Amino acid sequence: MALPSVWSAFLGVVAIRKFGSAPLPLAEHLTALDSFEGAALLRGAGARAGYAALERHYAPQIRPTFCGPATMAILLNALHGARATGPRRLRPFDQRNVFTPEVERLRARKRVARLGMPLAVFGDALAAHGVAVDVHYVSDRDVDAFRCLARDALATEGRYVAVNYHRPALGQEGEGHISPLAAYSDEADRFLVLDVARSKYPPVWVATEMIHEAMSRPGGGRASRGFVTVGH
Repeated sequence: MALPSVWSAFLGVVAIRKFGSAPLPLAEHLTALDSFEGAALLRGAGARAGYAALERHYAPQIRPTFCGPATMAILLNALHGARATGPRRLRPFDQRNVFTPEVERLRARKRVARLGMPLAVFGDALAAHGVAVDVHYVSDRDVDAFRCLARDALATEGRYVAVNYHRPALGQEGEGHISPLAAYSDEADRFLVLDVARSKYPPVWVATEMIHEAMSRPGGGRASRGFVTVGH
């Protein structure tokens, strides 16, 4: 669902004020959202149905290994933000209470604090919260299939995408990482990665082929990393 141009511009300004400047330099092939070009890409992006909800519920990861729980909390709050139980709104999700007994059985919080959360566990943990999750490994999804699946989800109300990628493939410091995608620009063929490691990097626009390549690196005992699509 397209947003009015004035509202789109407002969202771009909100994002710039909220996320600020990155303490680590960005590779020249990445475009920060908090730049003139980045804000313009957001205003012109056709697939951004969930951007406002993701921005509203954004919270940075609280531990170096908590990109998975941080992304889970953002996605679950975006999905359930408009729901209520009786006269009271549901308690917001955070990076602690996403670890329900069901999620703890999949991978305990203490283990995630030490080792992180691979894509398979991330998908199962989201599903344990009662949402519909499809896990895709890019060893089974070429760049065109990824583009189509992710773009369609981002253009649909109540649908979200998160990616599991290898940071060095984007010219960034670190190893494996999970973050939501927030928008897609058809004109530039770039996805907006809403990075949950706020202390390192801002949200950035990444070329589709580049983020696909970053997901193609092995991880979590699999031949590749990948992405999830999430909805009710």
